[in-house]
Amino acid sequence: MAESSYFVFPNIDPIIFSIGPLSVRWYGMMYLVGFIAAYMLAQKRLSQTTWTREQLSDLLFWGFVGVILGGRIGYVLFYQFNMFIEDPTYLFRIWTGGMSFHGGLLGVLVALAWQAKRMNATFLQIGDFVAPLVPIGLGAGRIGNFLNAELWGRTTDVPWAIIFPGAGEHPRHPSQLYEFALEGVLLFIILWLYSARPRPTGAVGGLFLLGYGCFRFIVEYFREPDQHIGLYSVGLSQGQLLCIPMIMLGAGLMVWAYLRKSPEPTIKNSDKKSA
Repeated sequence: MAESSYFVFPNIDPIIFSIGPLSVRWYGMMYLVGFIAAYMLAQKRLSQTTWTREQLSDLLFWGFVGVILGGRIGYVLFYQFNMFIEDPTYLFRIWTGGMSFHGGLLGVLVALAWQAKRMNATFLQIGDFVAPLVPIGLGAGRIGNFLNAELWGRTTDVPWAIIFPGAGEHPRHPSQLYEFALEGVLLFIILWLYSARPRPTGAVGGLFLLGYGCFRFIVEYFREPDQHIGLYSVGLSQGQLLCIPMIMLGAGLMVWAYLRKSPEPTIKNSDKKSA
């Protein structure tokens, strides 16, 4: 297929607007959109719990902080460790970019564990409530990656391939949109429908880990590996290796939850049959 028949990524300014020295970027705006959408859906489900609006606000706020701090630390440790060893201050250079989902997940888990004690709930109860909200932020973040023309896919000749600026002249998979569709839209639908009925404590969180791990593992076959890391000798990327523990933990958590068959006590109608 001729190069001219492929899509050419438009020249999109990563900065939406600037006010003095402050610049609002598409990527940051997508994070904000994801957080607002998650908060609105969380409020919709708040009536099913014993928690207050203040507790919900604290939970989501510190979860968001966990995403930012964990995402940055995880990126540096998982993907740029050599640079960190050479210059530890690189960890704080957030303006250079670089976020890791797996690091963000660890940051969220720490925040949820802390909030669980404050809310007089268990870690798994909090995790089950938050899990269906996470894909919203993931999907918004992938749209931000697409608008920034970053984290593009591997070269391909599929009809919907895109020639990204800075990625050479060869067309590539729009892997950011694949991740948006799988990790964002589809995972959200699965978790939202699954959590609509009472489930054993830990099952919803387990399904999130399992679902994300599987979807991300698949998309990594279409996503360009990190240039400074590449593929390991087993043919897997760094992202895929990090997903394997998620898949195992998610599957194990779901099996454990159903063997215990302990319903979610925080949900008011958990002991009633769903219509």
